[in-house]
Amino acid sequence: MTKKYFGTDGIRGKVGEYPITADFFLKLGWATGRVFANEGHGFVLIGKDTRISGYMFESALEAGLTAAGVDTRLLGPMPTPGIAYLTRTLRAQAGIVISASHNPYYDNGIKFFSVEGTKLPDDLEHKIEHYLDSPMTTVNSASLGKAKRITDAAGRYIEFCKGSIPTQLDFQGLRVVVDCANGATYHIAPHVFSEIGAEVISVGVEPNGLNINEECGATNPGKLSAAVLAHRADFGIALDGDGDRLIMVDDKGEVVDGDELLYIIAKSRQDSGKLAGPVVGTLMTNLGMEHGLKRLGIDLVRAKVGDRYVMEMLNEHKGILGGEGSGHIICLDRTTTGDGIIAALQIMAEIKLSGKSLHELKSGMQKYPQVLLNVRTSHKINPDTNASLQKAVKSVEKVLGDTGRVLLRASGTEPLIRVMVEGQQEDLVNQYAQQLADDVKKAMGT
Repeated sequence: MTKKYFGTDGIRGKVGEYPITADFFLKLGWATGRVFANEGHGFVLIGKDTRISGYMFESALEAGLTAAGVDTRLLGPMPTPGIAYLTRTLRAQAGIVISASHNPYYDNGIKFFSVEGTKLPDDLEHKIEHYLDSPMTTVNSASLGKAKRITDAAGRYIEFCKGSIPTQLDFQGLRVVVDCANGATYHIAPHVFSEIGAEVISVGVEPNGLNINEECGATNPGKLSAAVLAHRADFGIALDGDGDRLIMVDDKGEVVDGDELLYIIAKSRQDSGKLAGPVVGTLMTNLGMEHGLKRLGIDLVRAKVGDRYVMEMLNEHKGILGGEGSGHIICLDRTTTGDGIIAALQIMAEIKLSGKSLHELKSGMQKYPQVLLNVRTSHKINPDTNASLQKAVKSVEKVLGDTGRVLLRASGTEPLIRVMVEGQQEDLVNQYAQQLADDVKKAMGT
């Protein structure tokens, strides 16, 4: 059954434009409260990132939940994976995250975690949507929910993160630059890395409600690269606005993306005999990573783009490691969802255990040149069923053979066909990507 409001990762959009409005969040809080009031007794956690609209939506959700007779616990600014962890350990009925992740401050959104610290099952999202389309009511005054603030949330999560690596590891002597994207990790990540012994230079830790993800963090690692070189650091860590993405920078100032980081963690788990199942990537995972894992005897399984689909594939194949090049890295042997801080700690542990630098560790796999072109479409076209496009794709695939890969897919959110070509020879990759983009235009009749 198609959902009216919920997408693959909650609800997201521009603040002030429906449904990212105060009145909708009030009704959403009430609808969520009605569902969980029916599920049993307990409370719901609410956390947020640092964007200015979070205050408005936090208040609206709290009011709606209260009207439905459900207690709330307010966490304030907390990373998305931290809210997942606290939902599980505090035995909350659900956790609510107010965040638009890596988007600019003028966007916002909402997503939910279950009592297990995982995404809400579809049946509960359908129940919430049912109440969203029902008249809002208020329980009698004696049954109204109560709200309290949890003051030690950050400390609890900091200790959890530190516990994801062996306590005997000593990180004294490591100099690390940490970019918190002026987001939800600003008061957490620097403490995590300094408390395990590293010398931490913090950037992106002065949120003002408007500067989240602004020319910083995992989506803009250029500032981090410059800081690593300027401070002669061993490496840099870039998180996004809600802390579920990780991009790193080595001591030479070179960016290390999610594919390379996932490869390093997978090799580390294999070396310690603790890797289970295949590694899960996506349709966009670099072919160089697949070949690098294959040389280690590790299988790669590809899911649709999106961490929700990576998680589904991990559960299906009983794997523990998955992720995307954008920096979503899931370590199910450590936590229940993608977590930038915990992923960074796994890399740091491997640096210490192996005695190798981040630059040396990433050299185990060779990223292939990848070109992604977006072709705007005037009407709907399915590249999977279009005969002329399939013929064009097969022609390029035949030339590239095992040394390259082609992907044509329709965007799920925009009128675009995404053309991706990757291979060992950059000139060929560029040539064939443009050729296929022209083929898409021809198929459109333009």
